Amino acid sequence: MSPTGALERLLAKDKVIVFCAITTVTLCAGLYTVLGIGMQMSALEMAGMARAIGAPMEMAAAAEWSIGAVLVMFFMWWIMMIAMMTPSAAPTLLLFARLKRSASPMAANLWPAWLFLAGYLVTWAGFSAAAVLAQWALQKGAVLAPAMMALKGTTMAGGFLVLVGAYQMTPIKNACLKQCQSPAQFITQHRRPGYGGAFVMGCHHGLFCLGCCWALMLLLFVGGVMNLWWIAGLALFVALEKISGSRRWFPMISGAGLIGAGVLIATIGVQNG
Repeated sequence: MSPTGALERLLAKDKVIVFCAITTVTLCAGLYTVLGIGMQMSALEMAGMARAIGAPMEMAAAAEWSIGAVLVMFFMWWIMMIAMMTPSAAPTLLLFARLKRSASPMAANLWPAWLFLAGYLVTWAGFSAAAVLAQWALQKGAVLAPAMMALKGTTMAGGFLVLVGAYQMTPIKNACLKQCQSPAQFITQHRRPGYGGAFVMGCHHGLFCLGCCWALMLLLFVGGVMNLWWIAGLALFVALEKISGSRRWFPMISGAGLIGAGVLIATIGVQNG
């Protein structure tokens, strides 16, 4: 077999291994989220109990925010983010692994790819910690139904929709989205050598992804943090946004739609109030 043929086989093998790893991580995280391990209800049960936006079901009093409860909440958020965001990082991770193999075809080592993924997930762990803090603040402010983990009041829910819609139209959203849509451009512009460089690149890519999607993740508070349909819908939206290429109209139209929906929901709430 020619050296070129051997390299192609190695590249194909690495691609399969990395793809299977991404799929396994996503499926395990998704299963954890759907089953609601450690939570009062599963995502399926919560989706079945969902009500209109701004009018979540009121249940028993909220449990105290002990250290154990905070850790459970953190892992709930982080694993949910892993399930939702890992697929969107797959193109960049696969290209990164391929380039690393091309540069050192005789080194059967996928550690740089794993470290890149680890850096990406660590970034979303930081967001998850911030999300837990936001959830605590909203619950303390009596604007979040504790059991359903959804905003109370159409004015508050509408305000979140307007906020997210406005962010969709900002230059920073557009800049981060471009990096997520162009794996080759990201790797070329931010390449770093060594294992530590692979981890830093993963963190860097995670920061761009976070800058692109953090506001969208706030919509989980509108529909219910553990509402399966909102989780699936947001994951699908993120994927569509990142494969939309250079089409600037996609986030602009979605932003306008979110603002319009937020104003409508808030207005209806004021009129009914």
